[in-house]
Amino acid sequence: MVMLGETILLGASPICPDCKKRAKRDIYHTPAGYYVGTYCDCGPYSRESTYYPSEGLARAALQNGDFGR
Repeated sequence: MVMLGETILLGASPICPDCKKRAKRDIYHTPAGYYVGTYCDCGPYSRESTYYPSEGLARAALQNGDFGR
């Protein structure tokens, strides 16, 4: 379950409170899989989607806006 304000889509600020930069949305990878998320100058900022088994599926979700947790 995702709590309000946990992701940018659910109310978190798109501006990092530490570096004051807008977090960049893109596809990122961890051992758990690929995900739509954001990074800023400080590092990882938010994970906006569930994990996808391939970069292609994650990129398709980002391109058509069909992602979320």
